[in-house]
This record gives sequence, C-alpha cells and structure tokens, in this order.
Amino acid sequence: MRLDTAAIRRGCPNRDIKSFRHLCGTEIDHFRSAAKASGPLTVACTQQAAQFTDEAGERPDAITFTNIRETAGWSRDGAQAGAKMAALLAAASVAVPDYPLVTLSSDGVILIYGRDEAAIEAGRLLADHLDVTVMLKQPQDITPPAATAFPIVKGTIGNANGHFGAFELVIDDYARPRPSSRDRFVFEAPRNGAISRCDLVLDLSVGAPLFPAHHLRDGYLRADPADPAAVLRAVLKARDLVGSFDKPKYVNFTAELCAHSRSNRTGCHRCLDLCPTSAITPAGDHVSVNAEVCAGCGQCAAACPTGAASYVLPPADTQLHRLRAMLLTYREAGGDRPVLLFHDSQHGSSLIDALARLGDGLPANVLPFTVNEVTQLGLEAVVAAFAHGASAVRFLLRAKPLHDLTGLSQTIAMADAILAGLGFSGRRVATIETDDPDKLSEALQAIEPLATVSQPATFRTVGKRRDLLRFALSELHRVAPSPTDVIALPEGAPFGAISVNTEGCTLCLSCVSVCPTGALRDDPERPMLKFLEDACVQCGLCQSTCPEKVIKLTPQIDFRASRAPALVIKEEEPALCVRCGKPFGVKSTIDRIAAKLEGRHWMYPAGDKRVDALRMCADCRVITMSEQQFDPFAGVPERAPPRTTDDYLRERDNKN
Repeated sequence: MRLDTAAIRRGCPNRDIKSFRHLCGTEIDHFRSAAKASGPLTVACTQQAAQFTDEAGERPDAITFTNIRETAGWSRDGAQAGAKMAALLAAASVAVPDYPLVTLSSDGVILIYGRDEAAIEAGRLLADHLDVTVMLKQPQDITPPAATAFPIVKGTIGNANGHFGAFELVIDDYARPRPSSRDRFVFEAPRNGAISRCDLVLDLSVGAPLFPAHHLRDGYLRADPADPAAVLRAVLKARDLVGSFDKPKYVNFTAELCAHSRSNRTGCHRCLDLCPTSAITPAGDHVSVNAEVCAGCGQCAAACPTGAASYVLPPADTQLHRLRAMLLTYREAGGDRPVLLFHDSQHGSSLIDALARLGDGLPANVLPFTVNEVTQLGLEAVVAAFAHGASAVRFLLRAKPLHDLTGLSQTIAMADAILAGLGFSGRRVATIETDDPDKLSEALQAIEPLATVSQPATFRTVGKRRDLLRFALSELHRVAPSPTDVIALPEGAPFGAISVNTEGCTLCLSCVSVCPTGALRDDPERPMLKFLEDACVQCGLCQSTCPEKVIKLTPQIDFRASRAPALVIKEEEPALCVRCGKPFGVKSTIDRIAAKLEGRHWMYPAGDKRVDALRMCADCRVITMSEQQFDPFAGVPERAPPRTTDDYLRERDNKN
C-alpha cells in the first residue's frame, strides 16, 4: 500500500512520524530504539502486535496499535487515503482509561434441561468435567441407563433468574425416578415449587427460552437436540466454563441522578423499556442495574436523560475526544467531506477486513470508528460528529441484530429532526444492516456527497453525557448552515418544555416537590410556579403527579434555554392570615375553600365567626379554636364500642 507521509504529517504536525517498509523484520532495530524512549508510542500495525509487544519488554508507557492497512491503505482509493491514515493515528493516540471488572465464578454445577435421550447423552459427555444433573421435561418412554453417574429427574422450569455462576430455577412437576424403573422411567409423586441452584444451564428442551435475549445471558447455553453439531458446540463450551471469569462492568449507575420515580409515581422508564436482558429493575425512586446480567449493549446509557447511567467502555467524554481528534485531523491533513462509519469490533471489523482483502476496500472519505457496541452511541456522539465537520454518519449493523434496536432508532430520529432544523439537507444519518462486504461497499459508494459546516467546532469537554450533549448542541447550533432557535423533537426526547393550563392550576406545587432536576421551581416569598427548560429531562413525573392533570410535556429543543432565566408559569396573590398577617397559602384557593364550606358545613354556619378560622394560618387557627372553646365533637353521638370475639361468644351462650 502507499503511505502518504506528507498528508500524515500535515494532520499530525506535533508528532514524530516515521515510516518503514519492513518494521517487523529487517528494520526491527528502529522499533527497539523507539520503544526504549519514554512517552506514548503508536504503531500503525495490528497484525504483528504480539511481536512488537514482546520486543518492547517492560515499557513504562503503553504502546497503542492501530490498523491503517485494512481500513485505509488496502483500498481502491488507497492513494488518496493519507488524510484518513492521519485521522486514524490521531484517534488512536487518545488515551482510554481503564474500566472496572465484574468477577463471575463457576464451580461447574450444570443443569441439563431436555426432553429425551439427547439430554442424557449430553450429560454423559460432561460427566467427567462438570457436576451434572439432567432434568427431563414431560419424559415419554425413556429407558433408564444401566448405570447412572449423575442424577436424572423430571420437572418443568416455571421461572428462571440469576446469572452465570448463580442461576436459580423454580421447578414444577419435580420428581425423582424410582430405582425399580425397568423398561422406562417411573417417577415418584411430583411436587411444585422446587428450587434448583446451579452455575450453568444447558437448555435442550426446544421450548421457549428461559431468559429474554437468551443469547446474551452468560452461562445459559441453548441448542436444538435435532442438530448434533449445535449440541456438541454447546457441550464443548460448557465444559470450559469452570473457574473465575472477568467481564467488564459496562455501566456505572448513580442513583441520586435517576428520575425513575418519586412519591410512588413513575416518571422516566427509558432504560427499563430498552434493556434486552432485563438487567435493569425498579428499586424505589430509582432503578437498579445488575452488572452480572448486563450484556453491555449500552442502550440505557445512551437514552438516560440525566446521566445516572453512564457507559464506561469507554466513557462518553473519551469517545468524543477520539471523534474530535479523528475529524479535525482529517480536515487538517487535507481530507474533504468525511463519512463517519460507526461499527463494533466483532461484526464490523470482520466485514471491513473482508472488504479490504477481497474487494475495493473502504472509500477514502469513510472513517471507520470502532466501538464496543453500536447501540452504546447516544445523541451526543452524532451531534458532536457534525459539529466537528462530518458530512454523514452511518451505523454498521448485523443483518439480524443481536437485540432490539429501538434505542438507536430513537437516537437517529432525534438527530434527523435536529439536523434538518439546522439546515443540514440530505440523508445525514442512517444504518447499514448487512453481513455481506459487497453490500457494505455498495451502500458506502451510494452515499451522496453532502456539504459540511464551513468552520468545524473545536470544543473539547469532559463530564456526564447530558453536559456533553448540551455543549455539543450549542456548538452545532453556532456553526450550522441555518441555525433555528426552537426545533420540535419526537416523543421521548430528553429535552423539552411543559405546557400548563393555568386556569386549572391551583399552585399546589406537588409538581415542584417531585421534579428530580429542579426544572420546576417555586418562590419562597409568594405563590409562584417557575420553569427552567434547560433542566427539564421530560421524565413525566410532573405530569403523572399533578392532581388537576393540567400539565403536558412538549418535546423540543430551545437553543436559547441555556441562557434564559426561569419562566414564570403562574403567579398569584398570597393569602394573608386575618389574625397575624402572615402569608400561608394561595388567596384564590383559600377563597374557594371558604365559599364551599361557609353555610354548607355544620362546622361553619353562615355568618359565624368560626368561618374566620379558614382564613388563618395554622398557628392562629389553633389559638382561635382554643379561645372559642370550640369542641368539634360536640353534638356527635358517642361511638359504639367495637365488638370483640367475647361479645359474639356471650351472645351465642345467651341464646342457648
């Protein structure tokens, strides 16, 4: 492949760029010299990464490896790929922080759940490696083995919970076989509600999966017993699942920021709706994320409006730093109209590799950006990409996705609305769903050349997702072709306003008490309801809590909101205590209560001085009632004593 070192040096002017023809062979001494020097070191070769790591030895600073061959050089446009190579090197040089791990342990206790001899045969294959129990669901005429090295029982799994190393199954119709079983199993009397705890589950039952998104549940293996090859693969995989295993803790969760619930009213439930594995469950005013079950799709973090859930592989701010480095470097190196291609390493990298080796390779203006899961990307990544100069964004997905893509679809819908409102014409954001490298090439070649912003933004921020998104939006608005102040967004957007029917509002301020972000506010001096749109996350708690049902959500983005003061929605005169003059409520509400009670309730006869108590603060009301020696129970007949068991027994004895 051709190396355009001049373009790379233009894009990376402050770095020492050196090129070689055989660095892993005859020129290896050059690498050894570079490895001895302190500071960051990036090697644009992933094929020989193991050799270079061995040659570097115990180097205090890490070595970063990045691929510029399959992603850039091996292409029909390889001669024009110098700017892309510079961009890939710049993105690789951004340091990625370490991520936390979750340790899962297995002692090899496995339950094999099936219907016939296939489950027993799988048990025989695993008996020398694992602690096996075979459970048959509604067995029919199965001949018992002459000698059994593991238990064989019958039962039906009614409920399944847990994770790799800690599954808990509720078994109905559970029974052990009688030792006297001869030509077929004869079982003891069955019982329901038996509990089975195991480390692994091999499901050969053919029925419905025991878990949602079962292919993402570690330790749960499933195969069709009619497919011997699939059963053997599952058996071989299960055999190795003994010991301790580390998996990333994909999501950090801050309960204090969660807007799920307040006062037993449900507000935001975006993460609950999107989680494919049911790893997220309600836990009072917030939700709980089970790190052992979480499969790392990242949809919860991408949709979380407050930043309570944040993805750590890598953190959102690190991801934006890589985006910034890639796009700005591409422009500095002379690149034009970049198309950002988000893809995962498992599916996307393999497809790009096949396209490079067997096809035309990626176009010179397509910048591949590898992430752990494409669904982890939120609106902040798309907005930042266009603010930094991208002309289009594509998400590379499997033809048959691993899990539901609702969260990503919502992100794309919001991005489309914002970009169209700011004057970005054409099809800017879309998905490419294929497992065929040729179809990937066709889709990339079909992307129309679209204009970018005239002067890309250069911001570099740190912090939570919402802060990143807010700043990226303001920068995109600043550099957009046709900036618009207010843009309507699809339902479920994390930005918006509220509309209040002020005639029906009583200023009870229950909405203020449940608002988790302080978007709704009161005033300590007088009855007033204020709204700060920049803080609203459209959780809906105010709407569900309002007793008068006069609040509605309006999803939109107002680019002036970050600089606007709190908007006064409704303000009224305070009710002043007629005795001490202290404000204690809303005047219109007190007048309405007094009008409803005076002359219509026995405690407040028309014209009686007791009516004045309704217009007093709580302290003065007690004093006045005491001075008037008012007994609210006067004239009320004495309540009959409660009847007890002794009363009923006494009446029965008297009748006898």
